[in-house]
Amino acid sequence: MTQEDKQLLLIDLCARLPYGVIIHNEEGYEGHLNSISQNIFGIELGVNVTAMHRVDFQLDTCKPYLRPMSSMTEEEENEYRAINCYEGLFPRNEDALDYILSHHFDHRGLIEKGLALEAPEGMYKMQ
Repeated sequence: MTQEDKQLLLIDLCARLPYGVIIHNEEGYEGHLNSISQNIFGIELGVNVTAMHRVDFQLDTCKPYLRPMSSMTEEEENEYRAINCYEGLFPRNEDALDYILSHHFDHRGLIEKGLALEAPEGMYKMQ
């Protein structure tokens, strides 16, 4: 992973921290991201792999599960367009960006860049 890729992933994950994004580690661990910290060894992600078990992973060993923009349902698209006040799918205001992040959509193209995994259908069930 290049330094540019690490920076892009870090920026994206920092914005997703409040929304319960699920992280996959190259060792096969998965869980909800609950912290991001920087130390002398690099950037670490704190991940709850179970309710009682938290593990720290290096940023470059992890990928978030994200939903492609194309997976937006008709209902989600209608909600999003009402918030976004714009015909396109890219966020134009803070409320629209919050919607994209809270619904785990990949608006930065991280899946195509190999920096994220496509979330299986139903992984992020919306209430």
